Amino acid sequence: MFERLEQIEARFQDLSQQMADPEVLGDHEKYQKIAKQHRDLEPVVDKFREYRQVRTGIADARAMLAESDPEIRAMAQDELTTLEAREPQIEEDLKLLLLPKDPNDEKNVVLEIRAGTGGDEASLFAAEIFRMYNRFAEQHRWRVEVLSSSESSVGGLKEVIAIIEGNRVYSQMKYESGVHRVQRVPATETQGRVHTSAITVAVLPEAEDVDVKIEAKDLRIDTFCSSGPGGQSVNTTYSAVRITHLPTNTVVSCQDEKSQIKNREKGMRVLRARLYEMEMEKQQQALAKERKQQVGTGDRSEKIRTYNFPQNRLTDHRIGLTIHQLAEIMEGKLQPVIDALIAHFTAERLNGGEAEVVLA
Repeated sequence: MFERLEQIEARFQDLSQQMADPEVLGDHEKYQKIAKQHRDLEPVVDKFREYRQVRTGIADARAMLAESDPEIRAMAQDELTTLEAREPQIEEDLKLLLLPKDPNDEKNVVLEIRAGTGGDEASLFAAEIFRMYNRFAEQHRWRVEVLSSSESSVGGLKEVIAIIEGNRVYSQMKYESGVHRVQRVPATETQGRVHTSAITVAVLPEAEDVDVKIEAKDLRIDTFCSSGPGGQSVNTTYSAVRITHLPTNTVVSCQDEKSQIKNREKGMRVLRARLYEMEMEKQQQALAKERKQQVGTGDRSEKIRTYNFPQNRLTDHRIGLTIHQLAEIMEGKLQPVIDALIAHFTAERLNGGEAEVVLA
């Protein structure tokens, strides 16, 4: 590991010199590329230098233990105790920093929520979960834009698709994909019985044009009149758009905007994200299998998380996490859950020996 760290430090110093080169400074695109590599390596180099300082401090303190002055020996022993306690934590930090970064972590996401088992109650819960994510996005100053939605007759959501834009959205949201189960007494329940319903959540990294190449000949685009709950007409113009990607038979509909052009643009963003996800699944079959198991069919029995309202309890079944603050979580205070998931899956990657770094 330490030989790699020395290579990283040398690369970092080389990039620092390049950033001061007048030729590089005059080429904006080249400078931005080098500056990004420099920023990516800086946390690793800073931590490695801190580690070396601690190691030097430990050596110096041990040498001072041989001094004849008892006060100096006592000071050296205190210093040694402090530094030896810091050393393993810094080593752990370095291992985390050397983990290969998920290339999608910086991306915006396409969020898809669909009501599953439970009828009207499931649609109401889908709307509440969407509201929860909206509140969570507000805390991070992310922007949420609805691309498509379908309301139920009771004011819930049968389906909603939205883009969430902001800083490192996917890095925070990527573990939300799966079946979310709710246990509570519905408003329509007269005998006070607890019902169980389920919804599915999918979080897809938004793909750029460079990530997915879509040929015009591979698309069929149909237009139709937008409609609201119960088939009620929203407008009488053919502004809604249905895009079919013929090679994969992937269909995306968008009718949230009154403009056909805007609906087409939004639909293409969703289509790119779904095709990008398919391509990622081809490259990572093991991850694809895991994701399919997580998302499943929307049945009550296939779940990653349970929201139990009578007990004010949220349980994430993947990591055995239970929090008795469901009311706060539904208000968007989801960060403790997100942090626990990130910590768990990062530890799994560490145990799998994935730590490495790309120097190019």
